[in-house]
Amino acid sequence: MSRIGKKPVQLPQGVTATVDGQTVSAKGPKGELKFVVNDEVLVKMENGEIAVQPKDQTKVARSKWGMSRTQIVNILQGVKDGFEKKLEITGVGYRAAMQGKNLQLALGFSHEVVYQTPEGITISVGKPTEITVSGIDKQQVGQVAAEIREYRPPEPYKGKGVRYAGEKIVRKEGKKK
Repeated sequence: MSRIGKKPVQLPQGVTATVDGQTVSAKGPKGELKFVVNDEVLVKMENGEIAVQPKDQTKVARSKWGMSRTQIVNILQGVKDGFEKKLEITGVGYRAAMQGKNLQLALGFSHEVVYQTPEGITISVGKPTEITVSGIDKQQVGQVAAEIREYRPPEPYKGKGVRYAGEKIVRKEGKKK
């Protein structure tokens, strides 16, 4: 039994949701999102709650049960509050700036790295060493943050690079003479 899947999903204040077959739609102050639930899982709307059940007791159905409920919770939370990831840049001369809608990164390469912001995502640069990625789709926010981090991941000797806020980098000792 899935401990997560058993719990019904409560609708947050100010969010309306509809279940149409296998599609769950949510509308809130930040926008509108849809999620198509796998065919192995049943979704029902009862008393202002969304209940998720596996169709049968196969391993595949039970494995998708909890994940489907979590995805529904994520779209409900996304249309109500949204999600954000913070990135930090460490290194001499490493900085970020917004150039229109695009993010311009100086990461020690011979050229500037320009990242084009996808639809539905907002990137803001508070300080030249801090980047905030925000949006209503949790998966897309995480993917954009991972793509930005991938340009120059933190290295273990000096810790230079792009890291998530609060990420701990395991440092290595350099060469000894």
